[in-house]
Amino acid sequence: MTATIRYAILGCGMMGHEHIHNLALVPGAQVVAIAEPDAEMRASALQLVQNSDAAPEAPPKGFTNLDDLLAWGHMDALVIASPNHCHAQQLLKVLAKTQLPVLVEKPIVTRPEDMELIANAAKSHPAPIWVAMEYRYMPPIQHFRQHLEDKTIGDLKNLTIREHRFPFLQKVGHWNRFNRNTGGTLVEKCCHFFDLMRLLTQGEATRVFASAGQDVNHLEERYDGETPDILDNAYVTVEFNNGKRALLELNMFAEGSQFQEELSAVGPIGKVEAFVPGPGRFWPEHLGAAPVPKVVLSPRNPKGPQESEIPVDPKLLAAGDHNGSTYYQHLNFNRAIQGLTTVEVSVEDGLKAVLIGLAAQESARTGRAMNISKNGLAFSPN
Repeated sequence: MTATIRYAILGCGMMGHEHIHNLALVPGAQVVAIAEPDAEMRASALQLVQNSDAAPEAPPKGFTNLDDLLAWGHMDALVIASPNHCHAQQLLKVLAKTQLPVLVEKPIVTRPEDMELIANAAKSHPAPIWVAMEYRYMPPIQHFRQHLEDKTIGDLKNLTIREHRFPFLQKVGHWNRFNRNTGGTLVEKCCHFFDLMRLLTQGEATRVFASAGQDVNHLEERYDGETPDILDNAYVTVEFNNGKRALLELNMFAEGSQFQEELSAVGPIGKVEAFVPGPGRFWPEHLGAAPVPKVVLSPRNPKGPQESEIPVDPKLLAAGDHNGSTYYQHLNFNRAIQGLTTVEVSVEDGLKAVLIGLAAQESARTGRAMNISKNGLAFSPN
């Protein structure tokens, strides 16, 4: 018999809505409460829950803040999907006041000074804390990773991740237009990719160098007289303690691309690539069906690329913008809540991915490479 697990969602903007869509597909999952200060978003989220196939027996509760949600307390797990700069303090409050399992959206922190606070608070928490790194669970990236684990290309030497995508979307209050709220583009957007680098290289970052700029996007926008300061393109090179190297190429004014993410791994006996399209809702209808993800294996001998399509269930594509990964992530988090599996993306994973992003932001600002400390929770100029 499937266990019923009652979820509360803290923060119900675009990503909070995606979590609701995907939890409706997880057996036994029920969203019983929403905490969201924006009245329009809160009403929309509550309506979405009530209209879903997994609607709870009683109408979901709506709250404007975390304190009222915790005072009510009738949930088994919490998903934190609020704006970036809220994550650290909200998570600290949840860990101090509850024993709830928590899935917290990336980035888990936006400031270096919060890293040790979160790391220490998490050590004594009795329930799973899972950092939402959706890109790990995209089916084409799962296949790509399997090739690396199987040593299809030999021992990985060089990893390249390219994201050519659309500019940052509009968010409530325009919070994502400023580094002070997001941690900076190389934290907000790219901690996903630095997490993938750690996962795929099986190494720890030791040195980071970035060249980046804000050259096209948001330059004409003004919010209370301020111009947005978020980067829109970058190159970031990361060196790892096992001798592997990785490169991130980011461009956020390239939404005309066929594929949004392209990953390439090269070893001594071959190369493997993954090609991942962006959200289907942004694909122009006049071009027909959206591209299908694919993985290409290119051995050195005998030469001859081997291309495999990796289709994603249409129901999962319709549930969000991340190629079905949010569903697979929730499926595993649900199993971790029940004690059927361990946490796959830990607080340590989340913090170390953010740290690489913070080091990259500082490197881009100063023009200097940054060294990562041995414990992965601090960086300093090279």
